[in-house]
Amino acid sequence: MEKKDLNKRFYDFAYKFLINNTQEGINEKIVKSYLTVSEPEDNCKTISEVFYRMLVSAQNRQMLVNVIGGRIGGVKNLRKVLSNFDVHFVQKKYSNNSIKLLNDIEENLCLEGKIRKTEKSIWPQYCKTIISIANFLSQFSNYEDFLNWINAFYNDKKSMAALPLIISEEIFGFKFALACDFLKELGLTNYGKPDVHVKEILIAYNFISAKASDYSVLKTMIEISKDANVSCYVFDKVLWLIGSGRFYNHQNFGKNGRIGKMKSDFIKLARDFINNNS
Repeated sequence: MEKKDLNKRFYDFAYKFLINNTQEGINEKIVKSYLTVSEPEDNCKTISEVFYRMLVSAQNRQMLVNVIGGRIGGVKNLRKVLSNFDVHFVQKKYSNNSIKLLNDIEENLCLEGKIRKTEKSIWPQYCKTIISIANFLSQFSNYEDFLNWINAFYNDKKSMAALPLIISEEIFGFKFALACDFLKELGLTNYGKPDVHVKEILIAYNFISAKASDYSVLKTMIEISKDANVSCYVFDKVLWLIGSGRFYNHQNFGKNGRIGKMKSDFIKLARDFINNNS
């Protein structure tokens, strides 16, 4: 079977699995509601909004969502300390002093419990990322300037996958997968996030090796989604919903939107899929 046909069959297989294996009440209409995102021009209007979106993506790994957003009622509440996400304010007030920033967050947002302040602890690392993002964004005069820079890569197929690599090098703690997460949620739908759920599924179905770099995984995601005639954003979301079981916009299902992971069941089908399509 040609690779293009295999890629399309895999996406169709995954999509049908997602529709047929969610709990009663989660229908195709609900699934499709997770497969769209606004255009970048509608998602953001200012550099401050980009700053906020980057901070949200920066906590989207491992247990950071609970430790960061969960402790302060959501990243949005950092506006009280960051002057409504003003990059120049953050630059001027904190320079590279992440401890001062953490102290202000602790004081103004009334963090309960003990906050670990060793250099490699979560909050000190996140504060370094906040300052690093502010420094990075300060080089753009406005959102249009930032979007023009983004589009210079996004509109060139040869360099598109390099953009998250550049962002990850520029910003402390903002790894390649987080840069992809930011870009796709900004509305650049030809990006997907090579997170643990997606990678485990693609490994099981022999699309990538266990040692594949995130850069390589993204290129594979882009290729499969193109052959399947869907955006990488859609492809990413289908695999992520299977892997995580999180319907975050529908809190009435399962436990606050968590219906349980389907990944193990989907991976069990990998051998039959491979044998039937080889």
